[in-house]
Amino acid sequence: MSKAYSRFLTALFCLFLGGLLVWHVLLPDRDRSEVENRTLTQLPEFSWESLKDGSYTAAVEEYFADQFPLRDEWTGLKARTEQLLGKTLFNGVFLCGDTLISQVPAPENGQMEKNLSYIQRLPEKVSVPVYLGIIPSAAEVWKDKLPAGAQSWDQTQLLEAAEETGLPTIDFHTPLTLHAQEPIFYRTDHHWTTLGAFYGANALLESLGMEPLNQEDYTPQVVSESFNGTLYSTSGIHWLTPDTIEYWVPEDGLTVTSWRTGEAAPGMLYDRSYLEHKDQYSSFLGGNQPLCVIENENLPDGDRILLVRDSYSDALAPFLAQRFSQVHLVDLRYYRMPLAQYVAENDIDAVCVVYSAQNFLTDRDLVMLTQ
Repeated sequence: MSKAYSRFLTALFCLFLGGLLVWHVLLPDRDRSEVENRTLTQLPEFSWESLKDGSYTAAVEEYFADQFPLRDEWTGLKARTEQLLGKTLFNGVFLCGDTLISQVPAPENGQMEKNLSYIQRLPEKVSVPVYLGIIPSAAEVWKDKLPAGAQSWDQTQLLEAAEETGLPTIDFHTPLTLHAQEPIFYRTDHHWTTLGAFYGANALLESLGMEPLNQEDYTPQVVSESFNGTLYSTSGIHWLTPDTIEYWVPEDGLTVTSWRTGEAAPGMLYDRSYLEHKDQYSSFLGGNQPLCVIENENLPDGDRILLVRDSYSDALAPFLAQRFSQVHLVDLRYYRMPLAQYVAENDIDAVCVVYSAQNFLTDRDLVMLTQ
Protein backbone atom coordinates (compact mmCIF):
# COMPACT_ATOMS: atom_id res chain seq x y z
CA MET A 1 0.00 0.00 0.00
CA SER A 2 1.50 3.39 -1.01
CA LYS A 3 2.05 6.15 1.53
CA ALA A 4 -0.32 8.42 -0.37
CA TYR A 5 -3.12 5.88 -0.28
CA SER A 6 -2.48 5.18 3.41
CA ARG A 7 -2.68 8.91 4.16
CA PHE A 8 -5.89 9.15 2.15
CA LEU A 9 -7.53 6.38 4.19
CA THR A 10 -6.33 7.99 7.44
CA ALA A 11 -7.71 11.36 6.38
CA LEU A 12 -10.99 9.78 5.30
CA PHE A 13 -11.35 7.98 8.64
CA CYS A 14 -10.56 11.18 10.58
CA LEU A 15 -13.07 13.08 8.46
CA PHE A 16 -15.69 10.41 9.24
CA LEU A 17 -15.04 10.60 12.98
CA GLY A 18 -14.96 14.38 12.89
CA GLY A 19 -18.23 14.47 11.01
CA LEU A 20 -19.86 12.23 13.60
CA LEU A 21 -18.53 14.45 16.39
CA VAL A 22 -19.90 17.61 14.73
CA TRP A 23 -23.21 15.84 14.09
CA HIS A 24 -23.36 14.79 17.72
CA VAL A 25 -22.69 18.34 18.93
CA LEU A 26 -25.31 19.87 16.63
CA LEU A 27 -28.01 17.35 17.42
CA PRO A 28 -30.07 17.98 20.59
CA ASP A 29 -29.67 15.26 23.21
CA ARG A 30 -32.53 12.78 23.40
CA ASP A 31 -34.20 12.11 26.74
CA ARG A 32 -35.43 8.65 25.83
CA SER A 33 -35.04 5.88 23.27
CA GLU A 34 -38.42 4.60 22.12
CA VAL A 35 -36.76 1.62 20.44
CA GLU A 36 -34.90 0.56 23.61
CA ASN A 37 -37.73 1.78 25.87
CA ARG A 38 -35.38 3.42 28.36
CA THR A 39 -34.11 6.81 29.51
CA LEU A 40 -30.84 7.85 27.86
CA THR A 41 -27.82 9.19 29.73
CA GLN A 42 -27.46 12.97 29.75
CA LEU A 43 -24.23 15.00 29.82
CA PRO A 44 -22.83 14.66 33.35
CA GLU A 45 -21.96 17.65 35.50
CA PHE A 46 -18.21 18.19 35.83
CA SER A 47 -16.41 18.23 39.16
CA TRP A 48 -12.77 17.75 40.06
CA GLU A 49 -13.76 15.07 42.54
CA SER A 50 -15.62 13.01 39.92
CA LEU A 51 -12.72 13.46 37.51
CA LYS A 52 -10.28 12.26 40.15
CA ASP A 53 -12.24 9.09 41.05
CA GLY A 54 -12.95 8.25 37.39
CA SER A 55 -16.74 8.50 37.62
CA TYR A 56 -16.85 11.56 35.34
CA THR A 57 -15.00 9.93 32.45
CA ALA A 58 -17.13 6.79 32.81
CA ALA A 59 -20.30 8.91 32.74
CA VAL A 60 -19.07 10.83 29.67
CA GLU A 61 -18.35 7.56 27.89
CA GLU A 62 -21.87 6.33 28.67
CA TYR A 63 -23.29 9.67 27.56
CA PHE A 64 -21.58 9.53 24.15
CA ALA A 65 -22.66 5.91 23.66
CA ASP A 66 -26.30 6.75 24.42
CA GLN A 67 -26.40 9.98 22.41
CA PHE A 68 -24.46 8.63 19.39
CA PRO A 69 -26.06 9.79 16.10
CA LEU A 70 -28.36 7.15 14.58
CA ARG A 71 -27.75 4.93 17.62
CA ASP A 72 -30.87 2.83 16.97
CA GLU A 73 -29.89 2.22 13.36
CA TRP A 74 -26.31 1.28 14.29
CA THR A 75 -27.59 -1.13 16.96
CA GLY A 76 -29.79 -2.89 14.41
CA LEU A 77 -26.95 -3.04 11.87
CA LYS A 78 -24.63 -4.53 14.50
CA ALA A 79 -27.16 -7.27 15.32
CA ARG A 80 -27.71 -8.07 11.62
CA THR A 81 -23.95 -8.32 11.02
CA GLU A 82 -23.52 -10.63 14.02
CA GLN A 83 -26.37 -12.81 12.76
CA LEU A 84 -24.61 -13.20 9.40
CA LEU A 85 -21.55 -14.37 11.32
CA GLY A 86 -23.62 -17.14 12.93
CA LYS A 87 -24.35 -15.56 16.29
CA THR A 88 -27.62 -16.61 18.00
CA LEU A 89 -27.38 -14.81 21.37
CA PHE A 90 -27.75 -11.02 21.39
CA ASN A 91 -27.47 -9.22 24.74
CA GLY A 92 -29.00 -12.17 26.57
CA VAL A 93 -31.68 -12.80 23.95
CA PHE A 94 -31.77 -15.85 21.66
CA LEU A 95 -32.84 -15.45 18.04
CA CYS A 96 -35.01 -18.48 17.31
CA GLY A 97 -36.26 -18.11 13.73
CA ASP A 98 -39.00 -15.49 13.91
CA THR A 99 -39.06 -15.51 17.73
CA LEU A 100 -36.92 -13.88 20.42
CA ILE A 101 -36.49 -15.76 23.73
CA SER A 102 -34.76 -14.31 26.77
CA GLN A 103 -31.92 -16.34 28.26
CA VAL A 104 -32.38 -17.20 31.94
CA PRO A 105 -29.06 -17.08 33.81
CA ALA A 106 -28.43 -19.24 36.86
CA PRO A 107 -29.56 -17.56 40.11
CA GLU A 108 -26.85 -16.00 42.24
CA ASN A 109 -26.27 -15.20 45.93
CA GLY A 110 -29.04 -17.48 47.18
CA GLN A 111 -31.75 -15.03 46.12
CA MET A 112 -34.11 -17.84 45.04
CA GLU A 113 -33.89 -19.52 48.45
CA LYS A 114 -34.33 -16.20 50.25
CA ASN A 115 -37.46 -15.33 48.27
CA LEU A 116 -39.00 -18.73 48.89
CA SER A 117 -38.34 -18.37 52.61
CA TYR A 118 -40.00 -14.95 52.68
CA ILE A 119 -43.17 -16.40 51.14
CA GLN A 120 -43.12 -19.38 53.52
CA ARG A 121 -43.38 -16.95 56.44
CA LEU A 122 -46.38 -15.11 55.02
CA PRO A 123 -49.05 -17.59 56.29
CA GLU A 124 -47.89 -16.82 59.83
CA LYS A 125 -48.97 -13.21 59.35
CA VAL A 126 -52.32 -13.59 57.56
CA SER A 127 -55.39 -15.63 58.43
CA VAL A 128 -56.26 -16.60 54.84
CA PRO A 129 -54.79 -19.21 52.46
CA VAL A 130 -51.54 -18.26 50.70
CA TYR A 131 -50.78 -19.74 47.28
CA LEU A 132 -47.53 -19.62 45.32
CA GLY A 133 -47.47 -19.59 41.53
CA ILE A 134 -44.32 -19.42 39.38
CA ILE A 135 -44.87 -18.73 35.68
CA PRO A 136 -42.18 -20.43 33.56
CA SER A 137 -40.76 -18.26 30.81
CA ALA A 138 -40.59 -19.01 27.10
CA ALA A 139 -37.06 -20.41 27.58
CA GLU A 140 -38.65 -23.29 29.52
CA VAL A 141 -41.96 -23.77 27.69
CA TRP A 142 -40.46 -23.19 24.24
CA LYS A 143 -37.09 -24.82 24.92
CA ASP A 144 -37.43 -26.80 21.67
CA LYS A 145 -37.21 -23.49 19.78
CA LEU A 146 -33.84 -22.57 21.30
CA PRO A 147 -30.72 -22.83 19.10
CA ALA A 148 -28.71 -26.02 19.39
CA GLY A 149 -26.42 -25.85 22.40
CA ALA A 150 -28.15 -22.79 23.86
CA GLN A 151 -27.40 -22.32 27.56
CA SER A 152 -30.33 -21.28 29.75
CA TRP A 153 -30.97 -22.20 33.38
CA ASP A 154 -33.39 -25.11 33.94
CA GLN A 155 -36.45 -23.46 35.51
CA THR A 156 -37.88 -26.77 36.72
CA GLN A 157 -35.43 -26.43 39.63
CA LEU A 158 -37.37 -23.39 40.80
CA LEU A 159 -40.74 -25.08 40.23
CA GLU A 160 -39.63 -28.08 42.30
CA ALA A 161 -38.28 -25.80 45.05
CA ALA A 162 -41.67 -24.02 45.15
CA GLU A 163 -43.39 -27.37 45.68
CA GLU A 164 -41.03 -28.15 48.56
CA THR A 165 -42.10 -25.03 50.49
CA GLY A 166 -45.24 -26.86 51.63
CA LEU A 167 -47.44 -24.02 50.36
CA PRO A 168 -50.31 -24.82 47.98
CA THR A 169 -48.96 -24.07 44.53
CA ILE A 170 -50.50 -22.94 41.26
CA ASP A 171 -49.35 -25.13 38.39
CA PHE A 172 -48.80 -22.78 35.45
CA HIS A 173 -46.21 -25.08 33.88
CA THR A 174 -48.55 -27.90 32.86
CA PRO A 175 -51.19 -25.89 30.93
CA LEU A 176 -48.59 -23.69 29.24
CA THR A 177 -46.63 -26.77 28.16
CA LEU A 178 -49.80 -28.47 26.88
CA HIS A 179 -50.50 -25.40 24.74
CA ALA A 180 -46.88 -24.76 23.75
CA GLN A 181 -47.74 -24.99 20.03
CA GLU A 182 -50.00 -21.95 20.39
CA PRO A 183 -48.91 -18.28 20.57
CA ILE A 184 -48.86 -18.11 24.37
CA PHE A 185 -45.83 -15.79 24.53
CA TYR A 186 -45.07 -12.76 22.40
CA ARG A 187 -42.31 -13.20 19.82
CA THR A 188 -40.62 -9.86 20.59
CA ASP A 189 -41.45 -9.52 24.30
CA HIS A 190 -40.91 -11.57 27.46
CA HIS A 191 -44.54 -11.51 28.63
CA TRP A 192 -47.23 -14.05 27.91
CA THR A 193 -49.91 -13.09 25.41
CA THR A 194 -53.58 -12.69 26.28
CA LEU A 195 -54.05 -16.32 25.23
CA GLY A 196 -51.27 -17.40 27.59
CA ALA A 197 -52.80 -15.31 30.38
CA PHE A 198 -56.16 -17.03 29.77
CA TYR A 199 -54.59 -20.45 30.31
CA GLY A 200 -52.82 -19.05 33.38
CA ALA A 201 -56.10 -17.73 34.81
CA ASN A 202 -57.72 -21.15 34.53
CA ALA A 203 -54.69 -22.73 36.22
CA LEU A 204 -55.12 -20.35 39.15
CA LEU A 205 -58.88 -20.84 39.35
CA GLU A 206 -58.55 -24.61 39.34
CA SER A 207 -55.92 -24.47 42.08
CA LEU A 208 -58.40 -22.51 44.21
CA GLY A 209 -61.18 -25.03 43.45
CA MET A 210 -63.15 -22.60 41.29
CA GLU A 211 -64.91 -23.05 37.95
CA PRO A 212 -62.61 -22.40 34.99
CA LEU A 213 -63.43 -19.93 32.23
CA ASN A 214 -64.68 -20.98 28.79
CA GLN A 215 -62.63 -19.75 25.86
CA GLU A 216 -65.75 -19.74 23.67
CA ASP A 217 -67.21 -16.96 25.83
CA TYR A 218 -64.64 -14.47 24.57
CA THR A 219 -64.26 -12.64 21.29
CA PRO A 220 -60.66 -11.44 21.00
CA GLN A 221 -60.33 -7.83 19.87
CA VAL A 222 -57.11 -7.05 17.99
CA VAL A 223 -55.99 -3.62 19.19
CA SER A 224 -52.45 -3.52 17.81
CA GLU A 225 -50.43 -5.19 15.10
CA SER A 226 -47.32 -3.09 15.72
CA PHE A 227 -46.06 -4.25 19.13
CA ASN A 228 -42.28 -4.48 19.43
CA GLY A 229 -41.54 -5.55 22.99
CA THR A 230 -38.68 -5.61 25.46
CA LEU A 231 -36.69 -8.32 23.66
CA TYR A 232 -36.87 -6.32 20.42
CA SER A 233 -35.34 -3.42 22.35
CA THR A 234 -32.69 -5.42 24.22
CA SER A 235 -31.44 -7.58 21.37
CA GLY A 236 -31.08 -4.98 18.62
CA ILE A 237 -32.94 -7.39 16.32
CA HIS A 238 -35.31 -4.98 14.61
CA TRP A 239 -36.31 -6.87 11.51
CA LEU A 240 -38.92 -9.32 12.85
CA THR A 241 -42.64 -8.92 12.18
CA PRO A 242 -44.24 -7.02 15.10
CA ASP A 243 -46.52 -8.79 17.56
CA THR A 244 -50.29 -8.50 17.81
CA ILE A 245 -52.02 -7.48 21.05
CA GLU A 246 -55.54 -8.65 21.86
CA TYR A 247 -58.08 -7.67 24.49
CA TRP A 248 -60.50 -10.41 25.51
CA VAL A 249 -62.41 -9.29 28.58
CA PRO A 250 -65.20 -6.70 28.12
CA GLU A 251 -64.87 -3.65 30.34
CA ASP A 252 -68.59 -3.41 31.10
CA GLY A 253 -69.39 -4.00 34.77
CA LEU A 254 -65.77 -3.68 35.88
CA THR A 255 -64.48 -0.71 37.86
CA VAL A 256 -60.75 -0.14 38.19
CA THR A 257 -59.15 2.00 40.89
CA SER A 258 -55.44 2.85 40.88
CA TRP A 259 -53.14 4.15 43.60
CA ARG A 260 -50.21 5.63 41.70
CA THR A 261 -49.48 8.57 44.00
CA GLY A 262 -50.89 7.28 47.28
CA GLU A 263 -54.38 8.51 46.47
CA ALA A 264 -57.22 6.52 44.90
CA ALA A 265 -57.96 7.53 41.30
CA PRO A 266 -60.06 6.03 38.49
CA GLY A 267 -58.11 3.51 36.46
CA MET A 268 -58.75 1.55 33.28
CA LEU A 269 -58.85 -2.13 32.46
CA TYR A 270 -57.21 -1.19 29.15
CA ASP A 271 -55.40 2.12 28.81
CA ARG A 272 -55.37 2.52 25.04
CA SER A 273 -53.13 5.58 25.17
CA TYR A 274 -50.18 3.20 25.56
CA LEU A 275 -50.94 1.73 22.14
CA GLU A 276 -49.59 4.96 20.63
CA HIS A 277 -46.19 4.43 22.26
CA LYS A 278 -43.45 1.80 22.43
CA ASP A 279 -44.54 0.17 25.71
CA GLN A 280 -47.83 -1.20 24.41
CA TYR A 281 -48.02 -4.04 26.95
CA SER A 282 -48.61 -1.39 29.63
CA SER A 283 -52.03 -0.81 28.11
CA PHE A 284 -53.12 -3.69 30.39
CA LEU A 285 -54.24 -1.84 33.55
CA GLY A 286 -51.94 1.06 32.69
CA GLY A 287 -48.72 -0.73 33.58
CA ASN A 288 -46.72 -0.78 36.81
CA GLN A 289 -48.28 0.80 39.91
CA PRO A 290 -48.17 0.20 43.69
CA LEU A 291 -51.79 -0.88 44.05
CA CYS A 292 -54.71 -1.55 41.73
CA VAL A 293 -58.18 -2.96 42.45
CA ILE A 294 -60.69 -4.34 39.93
CA GLU A 295 -64.29 -4.64 41.15
CA ASN A 296 -66.98 -6.70 39.43
CA GLU A 297 -70.38 -5.16 40.13
CA ASN A 298 -72.07 -8.34 38.89
CA LEU A 299 -70.47 -10.39 41.72
CA PRO A 300 -71.01 -8.24 44.82
CA ASP A 301 -70.96 -11.27 47.13
CA GLY A 302 -68.01 -13.03 45.51
CA ASP A 303 -64.60 -13.69 47.06
CA ARG A 304 -61.77 -11.18 47.13
CA ILE A 305 -58.31 -12.18 45.95
CA LEU A 306 -54.99 -10.40 46.44
CA LEU A 307 -52.19 -10.91 43.91
CA VAL A 308 -48.64 -10.13 44.96
CA ARG A 309 -47.53 -9.65 41.43
CA ASP A 310 -45.16 -8.65 38.69
CA SER A 311 -46.19 -7.37 35.26
CA TYR A 312 -47.48 -10.76 34.05
CA SER A 313 -50.54 -10.23 36.26
CA ASP A 314 -51.59 -7.15 34.29
CA ALA A 315 -52.87 -9.43 31.52
CA LEU A 316 -54.01 -12.09 34.02
CA ALA A 317 -56.18 -9.93 36.29
CA PRO A 318 -58.98 -9.09 33.80
CA PHE A 319 -59.77 -12.81 33.53
CA LEU A 320 -59.76 -13.29 37.31
CA ALA A 321 -62.23 -10.42 37.62
CA GLN A 322 -64.78 -12.72 35.97
CA ARG A 323 -64.79 -15.00 39.05
CA PHE A 324 -64.01 -12.64 41.96
CA SER A 325 -65.90 -9.65 43.26
CA GLN A 326 -62.59 -7.86 43.78
CA VAL A 327 -59.07 -8.47 42.45
CA HIS A 328 -56.38 -6.58 44.36
CA LEU A 329 -52.91 -6.27 42.84
CA VAL A 330 -49.91 -5.23 44.93
CA ASP A 331 -46.48 -4.52 43.45
CA LEU A 332 -43.85 -4.77 46.20
CA ARG A 333 -41.43 -2.58 44.25
CA TYR A 334 -43.59 0.41 45.10
CA TYR A 335 -45.94 -0.69 47.90
CA ARG A 336 -44.66 -0.43 51.48
CA MET A 337 -47.69 -0.99 53.73
CA PRO A 338 -47.55 -4.30 55.71
CA LEU A 339 -49.37 -6.86 53.61
CA ALA A 340 -51.01 -8.50 56.63
CA GLN A 341 -52.59 -5.18 57.53
CA TYR A 342 -53.92 -4.75 53.99
CA VAL A 343 -55.39 -8.28 53.96
CA ALA A 344 -57.23 -7.66 57.25
CA GLU A 345 -58.53 -4.20 56.34
CA ASN A 346 -59.87 -5.28 52.95
CA ASP A 347 -61.45 -8.65 53.87
CA ILE A 348 -59.23 -10.57 51.48
CA ASP A 349 -60.16 -14.26 51.10
CA ALA A 350 -56.95 -15.57 49.50
CA VAL A 351 -53.45 -14.33 48.72
CA CYS A 352 -51.63 -15.51 45.60
CA VAL A 353 -47.96 -14.71 45.11
CA VAL A 354 -47.67 -14.87 41.31
CA TYR A 355 -44.31 -14.18 39.68
CA SER A 356 -42.64 -15.01 36.40
CA ALA A 357 -39.67 -17.30 36.99
CA GLN A 358 -37.08 -14.87 35.64
CA ASN A 359 -38.29 -12.03 37.86
CA PHE A 360 -38.56 -14.28 40.92
CA LEU A 361 -34.90 -15.29 40.64
CA THR A 362 -33.70 -11.69 40.87
CA ASP A 363 -36.42 -9.91 42.88
CA ARG A 364 -35.20 -8.19 46.05
CA ASP A 365 -38.53 -6.79 47.24
CA LEU A 366 -40.23 -10.00 48.38
CA VAL A 367 -38.56 -9.42 51.74
CA MET A 368 -41.39 -6.90 52.30
CA LEU A 369 -43.68 -9.89 52.93
CA THR A 370 -41.96 -10.39 56.28
CA GLN A 371 -43.21 -7.05 57.67
